[in-house]
Amino acid sequence: MRHQKRGRKLGRTASHRKAMLQNMAASVLLHKQIKTTEAKAKEARKLVERLITYGKKGTTHARRLAFAILRDKKATTILFDEIAPVYENRQGGYTRLIKLGYRPNDSSKVVLLQLVDFFSEEPKKDKKKTADKKESKPAASKKTEVKKDAPVEEIVETVETEVVAEEAAPVEEVIEEEAEETAEVTEEKK
Repeated sequence: MRHQKRGRKLGRTASHRKAMLQNMAASVLLHKQIKTTEAKAKEARKLVERLITYGKKGTTHARRLAFAILRDKKATTILFDEIAPVYENRQGGYTRLIKLGYRPNDSSKVVLLQLVDFFSEEPKKDKKKTADKKESKPAASKKTEVKKDAPVEEIVETVETEVVAEEAAPVEEVIEEEAEETAEVTEEKK
C-alpha cells in the first residue's frame, strides 16, 4: 500500500524519475522555461522551487545541496548568480504553469513551466486595436501644414509624405470616379 506516499510515479522507475526531474530542473534554470506534460511539470516545479530557495541563501552549503540535485555546474552557477538575486524579495511562487492544450498524439495536457519574473504574460489582442489602425490610415493622407521657419529637412520630409499619400490613393475612389465618368459619357451619347 502507498499510504502517505507523496509524489507522482510518472510511469518510471525511481532512478529514471529522479534523473528526469534533475534534467528538467536544470533545463528550467538554463532556459527559463520548458514545455512538458502537466504531471511532469508539477513534479519538476517542486524541485525548482527548492533549488531557488537554496540559491537565495547563497551559502556554500546551499550551493553544494543545489549541485547535488542538479549535477550541472553551469546550471548551478546561473541559479546562484542570475536567478536567485531576482527573487531576493519574493517569498515563494517562483514558477508558473501556463496551459497550452493537448498533445495531438496521446491527448496529454501540455503546459509551459516558466520562471515568473523572467517572462511577462502577453495580453490578448483586442479587436479595438485593429479598428484603431484602420481609422488612422486615412488620417495620414491629410495634408500637413509646413512652418515657415522650419528647417529644410523637415519641409522635405513633409512634402515627401504628402506626395506618397497622394500617390497611394484608395482604389475604391478611383473606381468610383471612373464609374461616374462612364455614366456621364453614356448620358451624353443618348
